[in-house]
Amino acid sequence: MRTDEVIDVTGLHQRYGGFEAVRGLSLRVRRGELFALLGTNGAGKTTAMETIEGFRPAAAGTVRVLGRDPYRERRAVRAQAGVMLQEGGLFPDLTVAETVDLWRDLVPRPRPRAEVLEQVALADKAGVRARQLSGGQRRRLDLALAIVGRPRVLFLDEPTTGMDPEARRATWRTVRDLVADGATVLLTTHYLEEAEQLADRLAIMHRGVVEVAGTVAEVLAGHGDRISFRVPSRVPVTELPRPAGTPPRVAVSGGAPVATYTLSGPNGPGVQAALRELLDWADVERLELAGLEARSASLEDVFLRVAGHPAVEEDAR
Repeated sequence: MRTDEVIDVTGLHQRYGGFEAVRGLSLRVRRGELFALLGTNGAGKTTAMETIEGFRPAAAGTVRVLGRDPYRERRAVRAQAGVMLQEGGLFPDLTVAETVDLWRDLVPRPRPRAEVLEQVALADKAGVRARQLSGGQRRRLDLALAIVGRPRVLFLDEPTTGMDPEARRATWRTVRDLVADGATVLLTTHYLEEAEQLADRLAIMHRGVVEVAGTVAEVLAGHGDRISFRVPSRVPVTELPRPAGTPPRVAVSGGAPVATYTLSGPNGPGVQAALRELLDWADVERLELAGLEARSASLEDVFLRVAGHPAVEEDAR
């Protein structure tokens, strides 16, 4: 394990009876980095997170957090870690202030209550009972409890579920501040925009294995970039060009056939090269490529491709 690696997972396997939920997961998260672990339904993401957090032992492989086994050395790891679960266990009749004070009594070196509540935008709710909070406010209180102990490593499991867009962005700012202060964060989320906005690196799991990993730019590169245009009336579909061997998908949109090239894979043609080839072809054939559109891949495109459900072109543009 390198000295700058806070989380080091190698060859992790996890089973439920005869079902293998995690199949050889390996990932490393460096100090001061935010790593987003994404996954399709049933991908094994939650099982992997629970193992890395120390709630269950690894069936096979190794897991180290801050150089220690988080299950066997739970006390040593937990003193330096903050965990925000998908569903917190708040006491409904305690106020927000009382909840934070209770948690402050349970962790070493707690931060001042007022400082924590200010950071998660709950200072004005200090006297409100937990049961009176909205779903988004309860998630912010869960975050407050996760960070009250000044954690070196922070596990955030679906941290903005139930929040409105404004609260979600405010929480993103809080998480960015924590990372800027030196915290290492392992995040799971169903909001792909959240991963794009926050992650230094990410991985997408499917059926127990990591299918794609890297920085956001690396993950998006060559995965789902698209070029589309209306097929000129005098061009048979079979005679459409194939940039670097990439065939078009042709579908009817607005009563006319539209050709769409999905430039997949890291070794596929880039948008610029494919556009140049298509425009050269149009010049030679004296054609107008009406409705020409080129766009880069989104994380949603990559996610859907990993899940085996490539994004479908809309019927109208």
